[in-house]
Amino acid sequence: MNDLANDTMTASSAGGSQQIDFNTPALRRKRRIRAFKDRMTRWYVSIGGLAVLGAITLIFFYLAHVVMPVFQGASIEAGEPVQPAWIKEEGRPLMLSVEEQNTVGMRLNDAGALQFFDVKTGDAMNRIQLPIPEGAQIASTGEGEPGSRQAVLGLSNGQAVVFQVDYRITYPNDVKTITPQVSYPYGEAPIEVDPQGRPLEHVAVSVGSSELTLVGSNNRELSAIRVTSEQNLITGETTLEEERLKLPQISDTIKAIVVDPRQTWLYVVNGRASADVFDLRRGELNGRYPLLDGKAEVTSVHPLLGGISLMIGSSTGNISQWFMVRDPDGAAKLTHIRGFQLGNSAITQIIPEQRRKGFIALNQNGLLGIFHSTAERTLLTEQVMNGPTMGALSPRSDVLLVESNNALRTIAIDNPHPEISMSSLWGKVWYENYGEPQYVWQSTSANTDFEPKLSLAPLTFGTLKAAFYAMILAAPLAICAAIYTAYFMAPAMRRKVKPVIELMEALPTVILGFFAGLFLAPYLEGHLPGVFSLLLLTPIGVLLFAFIWSRLPERVRLAVPDGWEAALLVPVILVIGYGSLYMSGYLENWFFGGNMRAFLTDAGIDFDQRNALVVGIAMGFAVIPNIFSIAEDAVFSVPKSLTFGSLALGATPWQTLTRVVILTASPGIFSALMIGMGRAVGETMIVLMATGNTPIMDANIFEGMRTLAANVAVEMPESEVGSTHYRILFLAALVLLSFTFIMNTLAEIIRTRLRKKYASL
Repeated sequence: MNDLANDTMTASSAGGSQQIDFNTPALRRKRRIRAFKDRMTRWYVSIGGLAVLGAITLIFFYLAHVVMPVFQGASIEAGEPVQPAWIKEEGRPLMLSVEEQNTVGMRLNDAGALQFFDVKTGDAMNRIQLPIPEGAQIASTGEGEPGSRQAVLGLSNGQAVVFQVDYRITYPNDVKTITPQVSYPYGEAPIEVDPQGRPLEHVAVSVGSSELTLVGSNNRELSAIRVTSEQNLITGETTLEEERLKLPQISDTIKAIVVDPRQTWLYVVNGRASADVFDLRRGELNGRYPLLDGKAEVTSVHPLLGGISLMIGSSTGNISQWFMVRDPDGAAKLTHIRGFQLGNSAITQIIPEQRRKGFIALNQNGLLGIFHSTAERTLLTEQVMNGPTMGALSPRSDVLLVESNNALRTIAIDNPHPEISMSSLWGKVWYENYGEPQYVWQSTSANTDFEPKLSLAPLTFGTLKAAFYAMILAAPLAICAAIYTAYFMAPAMRRKVKPVIELMEALPTVILGFFAGLFLAPYLEGHLPGVFSLLLLTPIGVLLFAFIWSRLPERVRLAVPDGWEAALLVPVILVIGYGSLYMSGYLENWFFGGNMRAFLTDAGIDFDQRNALVVGIAMGFAVIPNIFSIAEDAVFSVPKSLTFGSLALGATPWQTLTRVVILTASPGIFSALMIGMGRAVGETMIVLMATGNTPIMDANIFEGMRTLAANVAVEMPESEVGSTHYRILFLAALVLLSFTFIMNTLAEIIRTRLRKKYASL
């Protein structure tokens, strides 16, 4: 055939030979067009594949870009110290504060005067003298709940002055003006706390809407008074009623007193490092608790936002968090929750944030630490001043005002996401008012004392739980149906069955979720015995029918064309289904006392109407077409030569199926399962509408769940852009993407190994 090199060929026939020319202009043009199309297709496929990979990579990096800021620590920028002339004349500072706009600061001196000043320049503004009786001096100070702007002065004559600092904003001549104001919620007249007139060495206050609790101490004795205000709705007059609380004597020298905002617990830190807790409602001692080990002493005590937690600073730089926890018997006990460390010097001040569960600590060497309690996170430690300092944190926690050696300094703080850490995202966290550490997702609440609980563990668990129950239903049905359809079913019947099953994939998942939530969930609740009977009796009935069919006379079995036997199972399944659901009520009366749901509840099994069983059935219905179609194509694509060769060597059809066909098709079957699993993991609308969307970690099939995808769909529209909540939702999406990527990568590795292993068949 050397003539092919010259694009010619000689053809022999009965009438002679004829030379064919393949180098005509038309054929050359056709070959060029075909080569051009091949090149274009190759480039198109390559560019398209690279574009898909690039898009996925960009999505991954975009999600990571949004998420990364939540894991960054805090940063500060200290301003230059200022020494206003008035500060030396005002005496020793007892209290500092900054208003929300970071414009006006307040300083309380030991003479009971409030000096307001410009935070940036230190220039003096208003000066207000508190109503301290003549001859009395300030013996102690106390603050209300963080953010309340309320404080109390304990006087040397046993009285106390409760006051509140507010800031009024006006715009005269379109110029923003902030005017400090001082009010007295329970009157300007000092309140007598100690009837004997002894100095209040320590004082604590808790101000409610209509009730005030004041506690003072002198040496080891406590004095407490509860003041209730009642307003006459007709005259508008307010009357005050006082009630003295009887408290036992403390066995050691008192160091600090704290009253919780609910006016239930009184914490008295005394001695070297112990605390006595009193129940103010009952007027009795709850218990005495050691706070520190070794020779360390308590040097600072302050409650966190909400007043539930106590932060205890020690002489060794340790800061520990404590709050009341109820034991299994219902008794409340002061419990150590977690600890932090700031250098090795004594903690001089703990300053809680007013809107989060974070706090700032200062030690006697001027070292600053920024912490978050619930996340158990140390965000920053840095030297800010030399020697002892007094600080005040702004309500937005973005400015810290410190005074040291008659100098004022403002420190700008950048700390946008302190509540996030790896332990708070994936570990058990001991939240306030909880009896033990738990996994909790609760991003919003109507209570101002609430702290976001952003654990991704229950969402990830819910995602895997929903996918597991869906695959339990879908995988066996889809794989077995694919094998039977491709290997045993008659071609004519296969041409009808396969398109019908693949058509199921076109059904929108929102319709499936709507159907599952509104019809399937209540129906399953009312027919639980019948549903479980159906799941149990269907395989038994099919096997029983197959056994009976194999025992029928041969002429009866041969009357059904080969490959059409599956059609006989349709009435069998319909009869089993109808019978199971019909007998549901009778079974419920016979075995479950007429109410299977109540029976489960009494047995300690929680039951929600929209649960994992509903999701498994609905999502399994959605996943079956994907798995079936890919697996059926894989089985059907096994070369017929392998099948015929196996049968020719004497193997039975079942042996050929299990030892040749399935092994050869195993890479495709495995890919079908992984694609179905990925579809189940990423499903949104079905789990959104067919579950209670409760983020709990319970494998119970009768309990609901919340998945990562459903959580993003529910909460993303209401999250503030750039907030911690917003970024955690992006992190949930990143976890979902990473999970799918890892699962698909492992699936591809396993599929490749299976293909190499069985390629020789």
